[in-house]
Amino acid sequence: MSSNKGVVVLGSTGSIGRQTLDVIAQHSDRLHAVALACGTRVAEMEGQAARFGVQHTAVGADAALGLIGLDDADIVVNALVGSAGLRASYETLAAGKTLALANKESLVVGGDLLMPMAQQPGQLMPIDSEHGAIYQCLLGEDPREVSCLWVTASGGPFRGRTRDELAQVTASDALAHPTWTMGPKITIDSSTLMNKGLEVIEAHHLFDMPYERIQVVVQPQSAIHSMVEFADGSVKAHLGTTDMRIPIQFALSYPERWDAPVEPLDFRTLGRLDFAAPDTDTFRCLSLARQAGAVGGTLPAAMNAANEVAVAAFLRGDCGFLDIPACVEAVMSSHDTQPVESVDQLEGVDAAAREAACRFLSSVHVA
Repeated sequence: MSSNKGVVVLGSTGSIGRQTLDVIAQHSDRLHAVALACGTRVAEMEGQAARFGVQHTAVGADAALGLIGLDDADIVVNALVGSAGLRASYETLAAGKTLALANKESLVVGGDLLMPMAQQPGQLMPIDSEHGAIYQCLLGEDPREVSCLWVTASGGPFRGRTRDELAQVTASDALAHPTWTMGPKITIDSSTLMNKGLEVIEAHHLFDMPYERIQVVVQPQSAIHSMVEFADGSVKAHLGTTDMRIPIQFALSYPERWDAPVEPLDFRTLGRLDFAAPDTDTFRCLSLARQAGAVGGTLPAAMNAANEVAVAAFLRGDCGFLDIPACVEAVMSSHDTQPVESVDQLEGVDAAAREAACRFLSSVHVA
């Protein structure tokens, strides 16, 4: 691999994509953008391409696949939204490239396929702040001595609300995240705690950890990005500024550490760190995701597809906040779980689950 790594950014106009390009700009002696792909914001991507001197661009998830095989592409940052990112992750690993993964649905849906393809250290680098934190806490450690992975959650904008109160919330309420700036889909997932459920499934695959040894703890300040507890009772925690450029940069720089892309956290002004158990009775998506992960096979793919359809409907105002977990549960209940065999199979499961979710939501009437 060259000393100046070539980076393909899939989803360059989204939150992660823009921050990835910021990191590339700050470390132009070590990184350069070779290709960009976007979903709909073509003019913005064209501006990015002009700024970074990028010759190769694509619009849409299918077209983005053509960028992965470029000769000067060393790292593919997969920041596509939703299950559409699975095939891009698969093709990246199949091509022997480094996969810097921000598309959590890839592992949720296809972890059984992807992880056996990522046998070399550093070949699959998580960009999620939580998984990047756990990855760093595990460096130099014996995985057999890990007793628990603690995945931290901010609790989202509705922490402490009752189910009755949640019945009235709107998309604009849910998009007002207290600590992180993210795209609309992941922000809604954060408000339902589905995001944390997806991250639990990711952690299971990334770190080969059984579900009973993965716990979620609410840490509202989002200063602790996750923790690893060991057999002797010791706990390692990863702390830092709530800025995604830090985990993005580590995924691109590994095994090195480069100068910080943002101002470091000043512990003298942090004030306090609070911890609480998640309210899984009120925020049922977390429990549903854990259930899907524990059953395994194709059930996480069906669960994820139902959630994507329900979140999109909620953002359009076509269903209520509590209809999201109801839709996910209905689709999971009707799904005939099979062992995971191929990307094509998983895409078929995704399509069927989306149809089932649409049928469920068609019976829901917004007051």
